[in-house]
Amino acid sequence: MCSTGTNAEQTAADPALVLELKTRRPPSLEGRAGCETWSVDFSPDGAWFAWSMGHGIVWVVAWPLDSEDSQDGDTDRGDKSFSCGHPVWGLAFGPRPPKLPAGAPAAQMPPKGTTSLLLATGLENGVIKIWNVLTGDAVFDLHGHEGVVRDLVFPQNGTLTLISTSRDKTLRIWDLAQKGKKVQVLSGHKDWISCCCVSSDCSMIASVGRFDRMVCLWSLRSYTFIRNLAGGIHKTLYLLSSCDFSPDGALLATAAFSGSSWWVDLWDPYTAEKLATLVDYFEDYGQNQISAIQFSPNGLHLAMVTDDRALRVWEPGQKGMEMQTKVDRDANGLCCKYHPKGGVVATG
Repeated sequence: MCSTGTNAEQTAADPALVLELKTRRPPSLEGRAGCETWSVDFSPDGAWFAWSMGHGIVWVVAWPLDSEDSQDGDTDRGDKSFSCGHPVWGLAFGPRPPKLPAGAPAAQMPPKGTTSLLLATGLENGVIKIWNVLTGDAVFDLHGHEGVVRDLVFPQNGTLTLISTSRDKTLRIWDLAQKGKKVQVLSGHKDWISCCCVSSDCSMIASVGRFDRMVCLWSLRSYTFIRNLAGGIHKTLYLLSSCDFSPDGALLATAAFSGSSWWVDLWDPYTAEKLATLVDYFEDYGQNQISAIQFSPNGLHLAMVTDDRALRVWEPGQKGMEMQTKVDRDANGLCCKYHPKGGVVATG
C-alpha cells in the first residue's frame, strides 16, 4: 500500500519474499547512477518503514503495508516523501528508547506532543538533514562532514544523540537537542568509513574502514579511541563493509570481502578475541562482495546481503545457512535491516 510513485508488488518468485517496493521512474533514469537504495530502516516501534529510493528522495510508509488504518487518532499515517536535494546514502529513525530487561513491564508512552519521531538522512554532499516524520517537515541541517555521509545511528538510550560516519574519515557525535551545535569528532581512520554501530549498553561504538581495514572501537562516554581489532589469516587485499553488535553486546560481527571470497568475523569486543569466522567462496572473481550484516532482535541469527541481492540468514555456530533467497544479478544488494520484532528483513 504505497502512494503514487511507488509500487508494492507481491510475488511468488521466491517463497521467502513478502513484497517488493519499486519506484516508478522515467525510462531515461532507469539504470543510471543515483537510483540505488543505499539504506533502509524501521522506526523503533516498527510502525514506519523508510527507504532511500534514489535521486535524493526518501519514502516513508506506515508498516505493515496492508494496514487498513491510514489514520491513528490525530496522527497522519499516510505515506510521506522527503526530497533531500542530493543522493541519500544513510538514514536512521530516532530517538530509540532503551531496551527493557527481560520480564520488565512495558514502558508507558510519553504524553502526546512531548516527543517526536525523527528521521536523519545522510547526503552525498556531507550534509545531514533531520526530518519530523509525523509532520513531514525538515527540522534542521547538520554541517561539518566534508564527504559522503555513509551511515547514521541513534543509540538505544532514548536520547537525541546521533552518530554519523563519512568518507571524510571521521565519526561525529551530534546532540540534536542542541540542533547539532554541540558535536564530538572522532578521528583515527585512514580512509573511508563504511559503517558504525553502538553496543546495547551505549558504552561503545564500533566502526569499520573500507580501505584502511580497521575495526575501531570507541568509548561513547569519553569520546576516546579504545582499540583496533586485527588479526587472523585473511589476505592483505580485502575491504571491510559492515559491522553490528549483538543485542546483548557480547559479540561484534564484521563483514569483509576479497576478489574471490567474503567472510564474517565474530569478535569479543571486550577482549579483542576472534571467536568464529564464516567464509564463502565464489567462482566469478570480484562478483559477489558482502554489503551489509545485522543481528536479529533476539540475537540468534545474523542476516547478510551480498552483491547478487541474495539474503542469507546464518545461525552463529552452524556451518550452513538457515535461509538463503534467490540470486538476482540484475541489481546489487546494498543494505539490510530487521524489523524490531523480528520475522521480517528489508533489503535494498
